[in-house]
Amino acid sequence: MNRKLGSGKLVIATHNAGKLKEISALLAPYGLECVSAGALGLPEPAETGTTFMENALIKARAAAEKSGLPALADDSGLSVAALDGRPGVYTADWAERQWFEGEPGRDWYMAMGKVEGMLQARGPETPREAWFSCMLALAWPDGEQAVYEGRADGTLTWPPRGTRGFGYDPVFVPQGHDLTFGELDPEEKHRISHRADAFAKLVADQFAG
Repeated sequence: MNRKLGSGKLVIATHNAGKLKEISALLAPYGLECVSAGALGLPEPAETGTTFMENALIKARAAAEKSGLPALADDSGLSVAALDGRPGVYTADWAERQWFEGEPGRDWYMAMGKVEGMLQARGPETPREAWFSCMLALAWPDGEQAVYEGRADGTLTWPPRGTRGFGYDPVFVPQGHDLTFGELDPEEKHRISHRADAFAKLVADQFAG
């Protein structure tokens, strides 16, 4: 049996405001006070893993060690069947733009356009199936850890639609829906997303019984 989270502070190992908001909403019913690694001034570790699990554990361990608190990290990404699973673990890297006025940043429209351009280059009959993966890693300062994996299947659309999500959400239509993740009501997205799937497994393990 895995170690259980108690009530109190939990570090969310992210500097992404959208991700923090979504994860905090999913954990709200369980008495946890979520604080981001960014708010604590923790540095972002280099994500040198080649899988979602490796990168999630890198982030969770770093946040737990530096904060002295339990930490939760998410590593997630989009995989496109016709692109042999790319961008996959390099999902965020595809959005990296060159330094501008001394600041790095991510251009998600550019990243979505790169995916679309590669699909179009393969011809109009190219299948557009894709899936989002989410790996959650919990880590405690003493080194104990647990991981949970989630997935959401769907298809890609173009041009992007909706402003409610983040990342690749505006081009992803989840299975059984007509709206993109960027158009769906946040509560509905939380119910069906890859992150929700992983969180359901975390909750069943950590808070059931």
